[in-house]
Amino acid sequence: MVMNSATFSINLLADLQQMFQFEFMQHAFEAGTIVAIIAGIVGYFVVLRRSSFAAHALAHIGFAGAAGAVLFGIRPVFGLLLSTSASGFVMAILGPRAAHRDTQIGIVLAFMLGMGVLFISLYTGYATEAYSILFGEILGISSSDAFLTLVAGSIILAAIAVVYRPLLFASLDEEVAEAKGMPVLLLGIVFMLLVAIAASIAVQVVGVLLIFSLMVTPAATAQRLAKRPQRVIIISIVIALMATWLGLFISFYEPYPVSFFITSEVFIFYLFVRFIYQRIKPREVYQTNSQ
Repeated sequence: MVMNSATFSINLLADLQQMFQFEFMQHAFEAGTIVAIIAGIVGYFVVLRRSSFAAHALAHIGFAGAAGAVLFGIRPVFGLLLSTSASGFVMAILGPRAAHRDTQIGIVLAFMLGMGVLFISLYTGYATEAYSILFGEILGISSSDAFLTLVAGSIILAAIAVVYRPLLFASLDEEVAEAKGMPVLLLGIVFMLLVAIAASIAVQVVGVLLIFSLMVTPAATAQRLAKRPQRVIIISIVIALMATWLGLFISFYEPYPVSFFITSEVFIFYLFVRFIYQRIKPREVYQTNSQ
């Protein structure tokens, strides 16, 4: 393995130059940067709308879609995108109210996992590509995967720019937004589709089982550091970016999974903010954002 032969020095510039000589590291940083930005933004709304279970469920549903794609001989990422988007739409239709959404999400999740089991049982070969989605394989991302991630990320950013204000309003107070005549159901559908696409591209980095690390933890941490939505989103992006870049950097020199480093970093930082930083910051931040 090339990474195992690499040696770390105290010259950061030389280390970076050595790292970026390898094409797979370039693609990993490109895709990781896009995923971190998208996860930081979408994750804010996920936490604000208390929809962490939706992100978790859509990631698992993505595995079922990837398994189906392998069975039918197409690229797993397309099956992943199709299954999460369709399931996100159905979840939004079945559970328009946040109070009842978890039940509908659980129903759709159970059905799709059953489909995933069927697809895997019907496939006679070894579905390596589908299984890799469980844990992420950012160091195996190709240039076409990086480009697809860029396209998906651009679509999410453009959609959020269009619906940011009404989505933020509906997320803060769904009942008041509905009373004012806002299209709450439509916004819910758009939100679930955004989560579906974001989860689909994020699993390439951390995998299905660790999706919370980038979709939820940075946003939850950021909510404890700021009050204004824009600042929370920026901090959430910065945390996700730092964790992803540092995880990739460390993994270049150590023979352990990138997802392990990324999830450990965001978790440790959350604990630091939760139990140490909280003691030295003005209390109003935590009173406003306490969970």
